[in-house]
This record gives sequence, structure tokens and C-alpha cells, in this order.
Amino acid sequence: MVSAMKNNNENISRRSFVKRFGTGAATIAGVSVLGSSLVGCKNGTDGENPLMGEIPTDRMTYRTNPKTGEKVSLLGYGCMRIPTVDGGSGRKSDSSIDQEQWNRLIKYAFDHGVTYFDTSPAYCKGESERATGIALKQLPRDKFTIATKLSNFAPSTWSREASIAMYKRSFEMLQVDYIDYYLLHGVGMGNGMADFEARYIDNGVLDFLLKEREAGRIRNLGFSYHGDVKVFDRLLSEHDKYKWDFVQIQMNYTDWKHAKEVNERNTNAEYLYGELEKRGIPAVIMEPLLGGRLSNIPVHLAENLKRREPQRSVASWAFRWVGSFPGILTVLSGMTYMEHLQDNLRSFCPLKPVTEDDKAFLENTAQEMLRYPTIPCNDCKYCMPCPYGLDIPSILLHFNKCINEGNMVTGTQDPEYKKARRAFLVGYDRSVPKLRQADHCIGCNHCKPHCPQNIDIPAQMQRINNYREALMQGKEI
Repeated sequence: MVSAMKNNNENISRRSFVKRFGTGAATIAGVSVLGSSLVGCKNGTDGENPLMGEIPTDRMTYRTNPKTGEKVSLLGYGCMRIPTVDGGSGRKSDSSIDQEQWNRLIKYAFDHGVTYFDTSPAYCKGESERATGIALKQLPRDKFTIATKLSNFAPSTWSREASIAMYKRSFEMLQVDYIDYYLLHGVGMGNGMADFEARYIDNGVLDFLLKEREAGRIRNLGFSYHGDVKVFDRLLSEHDKYKWDFVQIQMNYTDWKHAKEVNERNTNAEYLYGELEKRGIPAVIMEPLLGGRLSNIPVHLAENLKRREPQRSVASWAFRWVGSFPGILTVLSGMTYMEHLQDNLRSFCPLKPVTEDDKAFLENTAQEMLRYPTIPCNDCKYCMPCPYGLDIPSILLHFNKCINEGNMVTGTQDPEYKKARRAFLVGYDRSVPKLRQADHCIGCNHCKPHCPQNIDIPAQMQRINNYREALMQGKEI
């Protein structure tokens, strides 16, 4: 039993804890630092981290697109978490996007070498493309690349007419006459092959996009993969037919060998990357921080990383690990705040590749993290909106936060019961409005097919609500 667990709950075993809470809970103290995980730094400015000097504007690491020969920044800007006027994220807040701040972030990233910007019609309640298009208008069009997607998840958008209308609207929102990187969004999600056929094959939309590539309105055509590996394998088996220019996959040092251990429907990134590499298809990487979970890890693991390289943030290890693979074109990161952006720029300006010894060390870290599993929510919000008004991601993230900060108990006799009870209940009400909490879930399963991580969301809602009710009534867990 590690010391972090002993500090929180000396009188109960890990086995009995997991038996009561399920695999989504473990008593650990976490490093909960905003986004970029600048350990010990407040907003990345208190000076503990020696890598806090001026960021060079001419040291970005680039990769070459083998088709076009163009240089692409190894750090790509994911435009899913755009700042809002209330200080939140466009993906989480009901407030409007702070366009002025977004313009500044995009310009700062570009001035420091970032050239790849990734958006979607589905991001930020449909506003990401518009806001990103405005921000990119301040830059010379031939000096950056824009990626967007055909995000026709809903059956109402599966017709040829609706899908093509979504495609054309992206040009209008982004204010461009060509798109550098265009993706079939989230193949393998939902009902796997059946949904893929309906979204792209039966309606002739993939054939349409191939013709758009021939016409030059799409410079590179690819797909992003989640879920059913049969769809991934099929599309690669037809590479000679479609000639995929790139493929976007989820890859990080935990998912490299252990994705299937978290959920049997997931696919280990080692396999996905290997299949792309042997075909010479460049990989674009999403979730290098596993939805932020690799910047919010148990204290003793974070301390191990800091001892190994005190100058670097916890998050930088994940970025440097994934950036060290030669077949990767760019690594996407959603950066809502300037401190996120600055810390990530330090990881890539220039990239210091991890060594083989570092890789072994991070594999050990991944194995340790599997002993303390949280609910694998990446806060993508694909499960939203809920027909009954639940804020599903915020519920899951609050539960995970309490796990990571050691504020979970197994009974009223736990020495930390009062502290943990208050932290969970008060924090829950602050994080999630009462009418959007887990007790309003009726188990309709509307959300389940949309989750890229294949979380049984209704079951998790019931489990979280049962835990809350036990705390409210002072009952045994």
C-alpha cells in the first residue's frame, strides 16, 4: 500500500475500497493543476519551474508532410476549449466565446511556430469554426494549416444533402476556399461499422469528398478513429483505394499498451500507430494527456516525474513521449489559457525526445496509474446534450477530482469522513447545478453510443448518486 493511500485511509484495504466503489474509485491524493500541470506554479508564473524564461519564437519542432512536403508544427492547436467571457471554456460554459482573447492566443501560438489548427462543427456548441475562422484571418493564409471534420454524428445529418451542407458550411465559418486537413469524424463510434456505412458510404459522401480532394478544395483527407477497431482495420485495408493522407488516433503513454485494460472495446495505441507506420500514413495525435488525466496524477507518481526532471511540468512528459515517435505529424492540445499554451510551447520549442530509459520509466508510471483507476472521461462532451438536462461531464469530472484529491471515504468511521463528505457534497453543488445532477438520470441510454471511451454512463450516474445519497444521509457507503 503506497503512502498516499495510507495518508487518506489507513484502516481499509484497497481491495475493499474498490469492492464498494467499483473500478472508478481509489483513495489517492492527486496533483490537480490547471490543464498544463505546472506543478508548484500558480498560473505558471511563480518561478519554481526554471523553464519559465522567454519562449523562443524560432525553435518549434516541425515534421514534414510526405505528400505535400510542407512543414507542420509538432504542436497542434486543438480548438475545442476556447475561452469564454466568463473565464471558462467554450466547451463547458454557456457564456459566449471571448473572441479577443482567442485572437490573442492564436496569434501568440502562430508567432511561436504553431501552424496546425484543428476544429470541428461540433466543438463549442457549434461556435468553434466561426471563432477560429475570425482568429485565423489575422494570419497569412499560406503560413498555417486548418483541419476540420465532417461531424455528422446525428442520424438527422446522415443524408447526402445534410452532410454536404455541413461540409460547405465549414468553408463559410472558417472563411477559407480550401481546407488543408479534412477528416471523417469519429469513425468506429456508436454502432461501429453500421454507423460508418450510413454516415459515409451508403449516402455517397466519401466519394464526394474524394472528388473534393481531386479538385483541391481538400488538400489532405483522413479520418479520426474511436471505438470499433473493425472500422479502423477496414479503412486501412482499403488504403490503396482511398489513399489516406493522415489518420488521427488517441495516443499517450497509458493507452500505448493499456487502453484495452481500461475498456475492452478500446484499442491499444501501439497497434494503431504500428498499422499506420507500416503503411507510411502520418498520425495526428489526440488526447496526449488522456483528457487531462496525465496532468492530474497521484502525488507519489508526480513526485517521481519531478525528481527525474525538476525543470519540467508533469504534462510535458506526456507531450515529449508522444512527440518522440517519428511517424507523428502533429500532437493536438486544447489550450484555453495562456499558461497552457506557454507550457506546451516549452515542450516543443524545441522537442527534447524521451530516451528509451524514459520510455521504460513512463511505462512503469502507466502501470502504477492502472492501480488507481478513475472513470475514463475525457470531457469531450459528445454525450451532450442530455435529454433530461444532466451535465454528464461535470458530474464525472467532480467524482474523479474527489478521487484524485483523496476525498473519498468508505464509511462513517473513516477518520477523514467529515472532511471528505463536505468536499464531495459542497464541491458537487458548486460544480453541477442541482437540476443537472446524477439523480435526474432515468437510464434512457441516449448518451452511451456517443461516448468515445465506451463508458456505461447511466451505470456511473447511478453509482455516483448512490454515493451522494449515502453521504447526505450519513449512512454507511
